Order: sequence, then structure tokens, then C-alpha cells
Amino acid sequence: MKLDPIALRNDFSMYRNAVKMQGKPLVWLDNASTTFKPDCVIEEIVRYYSEETANSHRGDYDLCYNIDQKILASRKTVAHFINSEVEEVVFTTGTTGSINLVAFGYAAKTLKEGDEILLSEAEHASNLLPWFKVAELTGARLAYVPLDKEGRITVENVQKSLTPKTKIVALAQVGNVLGFVAPIKEIAAICHRNHSILVVDGAQSVPHMKVDVKDLDCDFLSFSGHKLLGPTGVGVLYGKMSLLLETDPYVSGGGNNDKFYKEGTVTFLKPPMKFEAGTLNIEGILGLKPAIEYIEKVGIENINAHERELKAYAVEKLKATKNCVIYNEDSEAGIVTFNIDGVFAQDAATFLNSRGIACRSGQHCAKILNDFLGTPATVRASFYLYTTKEDIDLLADAVAHGKEFLDAYFI
Repeated sequence: MKLDPIALRNDFSMYRNAVKMQGKPLVWLDNASTTFKPDCVIEEIVRYYSEETANSHRGDYDLCYNIDQKILASRKTVAHFINSEVEEVVFTTGTTGSINLVAFGYAAKTLKEGDEILLSEAEHASNLLPWFKVAELTGARLAYVPLDKEGRITVENVQKSLTPKTKIVALAQVGNVLGFVAPIKEIAAICHRNHSILVVDGAQSVPHMKVDVKDLDCDFLSFSGHKLLGPTGVGVLYGKMSLLLETDPYVSGGGNNDKFYKEGTVTFLKPPMKFEAGTLNIEGILGLKPAIEYIEKVGIENINAHERELKAYAVEKLKATKNCVIYNEDSEAGIVTFNIDGVFAQDAATFLNSRGIACRSGQHCAKILNDFLGTPATVRASFYLYTTKEDIDLLADAVAHGKEFLDAYFI
């Protein structure tokens, strides 16, 4: 079914309120950074604070019990969405928190000197910096899968990069700058033949394409709520139960332990409670459920098809300006990364801002990728289910006049 982005905008107050930027109607093209929230998500959060406020697992009264049940319902919704077992869904602060949990709760515990952690130069800082620290703590070695000439991660290059010492492979399923989709299922197979653990950053994949963890056979998967229409400050770590049992809590406190004694011994609850110490981000967890249900109602396949159509249209329109270089023309995700000829990326974004267009500029938290791209910074336009071709027309028109960016400072 072909989705109707104009009709969908009726469900989003950011559009109904006709939000403007620099006095112009807002053209939101920064969805890879964060997404707007539909009414159903906002209503669920308001309901919690206005009608249902209580802590979870902290009381023997109706309000607390009701919140416990709603958190369980949200966990079941996530599990259905990614095809995991309910007990394999851990609520975290986001993709960053999830990857850090794997890095310091599992990898730092199991790696030893001389082991290898295999990454790529296209990774977001959240999937690099924790591994840098783990390597420092354990004496493990960092290695990188070579990107092909376009910037893709290929099965062949992963195969060539694996060694008997490779214990962890940490890769994004979809790169946040170039938007190439990595062949995770095939990579998982060769990782497991090599007795390596595959950690997948799903921040840019889970909101935009069908992700089935059992089909992929990945060992860990992380993603954030705010990139899939949900609240900020909540995310998910999926892990195979056998690995979650081996993983230590990254944070300890109330709610994740079974017993502890004054001499310093402690026993922890089973996953996922083992990793959910302290008061959870209850509003975030409750808001995540209607966000996912909204995506399921629209259809993840429909969203993916819409973004692919927009991507092709954007490339066509931007190339027609003859005023920019595109770095990821053939990538699959709804991300176009470009520079206006002769204009520094941040200056270009400032000019776009003067026309009401919100794009990300800079290094996109993927600073190692700059050497591969041969440029210090880029502009990124990213799409979602409510993005229209008219949005892209406005972007292309602005890019066509991009060398006039200095005018932006005088508007």
C-alpha cells in the first residue's frame, strides 16, 4: 500500500501547529537525528502523568500494579516488533546506553589481551568509543572492515577481516551518514562460524525496515525510541538469552537484585530485570508502545518503500541543480548526504535554515569516515513517513541557490 504522507501529518501536532523556522513553514529533513511524535504517543505520556502516576515494582497497590502491566505490555510490543522473546528485551536510555551495556557488561568481562574487536570506519561514535575503552581495559586490539569504493560493508570484506582472534564484531545495520544497508544475516553466519559475537547498531534500521532478530541471528541489537516516533531517553537492547545471562549489569541498584548482604555479596534477578536498576524511564517505555503500534499500523514495508522512492527522487532533483556533490547516490536508506559546491557544510545548513529547511550538517558523530569521504563535513537530509516530494523540491530549490548562502546572514 502506498502511504499518504499528507494524510499522516494530521496525526502530528508539529505539523498541525504549522511550526515555522526563520518565519518559513518548517521542512523537517533531520529524521535520522530524531522524529516527530504522533498524538497517540503524547497522549500516552500525558495519561501517565495526569491519571496513572506510580513507580514500577515498588508498591502493592493498584496504580503500581497497573504500571507494571503496562511496562510488560510495552516489552511484549517491542518483542513482537523485532521477533524476539519478551525476556530478551531490555529497556535502556537509547542506542548509546545499549551498546555501552554490551561493551562493559559483556565484552569487558570476556575479552582478554590479544583478542580483536572488529569495527568499521563508518560507525557512529556510540559504536566506536565504548569499544575503544574496552580495548584499553582488556588489551584487546581494534581492527576495521575495509569499506568498498562506495562506502559499503560487504560480506567479502568482513570475511577477509575475521581472524581466529576476532571475538566481537560491532557494525551498524544502516550507516547514519551514507545509509548503506549491511548484509547482517550473511555477516552473522560467518561471524558464528568464526565463533565471534555480532553486535548490531540498529538505530537507523529498526525505524525504517523490517528487522527480525531471529532471522538475522544477530547476538545483540540496539535501537532508540526517539528515532521511531517514540519519546527521547528510552531505547532497547535485544540480546540472546544465553548472552544476557553472561552479561553483568552496567548499573546496579534497587530493582535489579534478588538479595544482597552486608559482607558485599549480591545475587541479581534474571534478564531483563537484571539490567533495569533504579526507577525506569516509565513515560518513555509507555510511549514506546503506541509509537511502535503506529508504525505497524502504517506498515514498515510501506514506510521503507516510501523512503526509497523519496531517496531516488531527491537524488534526481539534487543532481539536476548541478550545484552539489552527492556522496551516497546508490545507498538504500532514506538518507542523502551531500555538499553544495564551494560551500562549507555548516554554512550550507545555515542557508537552508533561512528557508525553513532543517538538515544536519557536520561530521554526524562519524568522524573517522571523513578521511574516506575526502571532506571535513557534509550536509545530511533524512526522510520518514511524513516526508513529501514537496519537501524535497524545496530542498533542491535551495541547493540550486546555495552559493548565495551569505544572504542568510542578512535576512
